[in-house]
This record gives sequence, C-alpha cells and structure tokens, in this order.
Amino acid sequence: MGSRVIEVDAERLDRWLAGFTERHGPFESSSEDSADGVVVRARAKDGATVVATPFAYDPLGLILVRRGGYAAGLALEGTLTAAKVGSRHVQSRTAAGGWSQQRFARRRGKQADELVDAVVRQARRILLRDDESPGPDAVGVPQGLVVGGDRALVRQVLQAPALRALRGLPVREFYDLPDPRREVLESALRRGRAYRVALTEP
Repeated sequence: MGSRVIEVDAERLDRWLAGFTERHGPFESSSEDSADGVVVRARAKDGATVVATPFAYDPLGLILVRRGGYAAGLALEGTLTAAKVGSRHVQSRTAAGGWSQQRFARRRGKQADELVDAVVRQARRILLRDDESPGPDAVGVPQGLVVGGDRALVRQVLQAPALRALRGLPVREFYDLPDPRREVLESALRRGRAYRVALTEP
C-alpha cells in the first residue's frame, strides 16, 4: 500500500472522487462534521481509501512573509476582498567575521524588525480593521488563518500584541512559498481552502 497527501480544490472534490471511482471502482463513503468542516471518507473494493479534510473557515485571513516581502489578505467565500502586497529587503547571511560581521548582524536584525512591523501594521488594518480587540460578533474578522513563507518571521508577526485577536485561530501553514506577490497570495488562498486528501492505494 502506498500513501500520500494531495490538495484538491474545494470546488473540485466531487470531480476528483469521480476519478477515484474510475481508478478503483465503486466505493462506500461517509461524512462527519469536524471543527474544520465536513470530513469525507471513502473506501473502494480494491482497498483504496480516502480521507478528505477541509479547511472551511470564512472569512479567511492570510499572512505571508519572507525576507523579500510580504502579503496580507482577507477572503470571503473564496474571493479576496482586501489585500496588500509589499516588498522589504532583508539581507542574507554573510561569511564575513569580526566587527564587520557584528555590524552586518545588527543591520540585518533591524531590517527584519522593520519587515515584521510593516506586516503587523497591514495585518491589523486588513484583518482586524485596526481594532485590536474586536468582539466575538465583529463582522469580517477571520475565522481561520493561512500563513506561509519564512517560519520564524511568521511566528514573530503572530506574536505581536497588536494581533493578539488572531491567536488561537485554526491555522494552515505553507512554508514552501516563494516571495509573496499577488499571484502567490491567490495561490495560498486556493491551497488554504483546498481539501487535504489522504490517499492510500494498493
């Protein structure tokens, strides 16, 4: 048996399951509610199995940050309703030593701090409408988060006091993304909303 996890767009799951039928024959299926949405399970007669887990949170917030830039967005029903993409340069590491290395490290640390501050400001504006303590019934506040880019920088952003209202939200992480651009943000949204399908085949 071989197992893998693939991403299937939320709108394509029925079509994907039809293809599963063509490959493995008729299957028995069931569904169950979870915090992330309706989980779909299927088992074909040849032993192939599927567990499709959604990430059905709406509105959905997005925060992407790498050393070359950042993106923040808010999506409703799968469409970005607000977004900001920006560029900030953080120098990569150097092989220099001594005082030169120390000066470089300070400069690099300052650049990273400025990048994190910029992302926090935009995320607070777009995701929280500059309200650091929105009430439970606040309209438009994300119910889930998609984050990606540089793991350490994302962690710094989410730890900022100004974004404390986002702590504890369900999160999907993508740390294989390139420098954030508009098309990267759109791709992260699509992947964030996709089913994660655990497929086991004989």
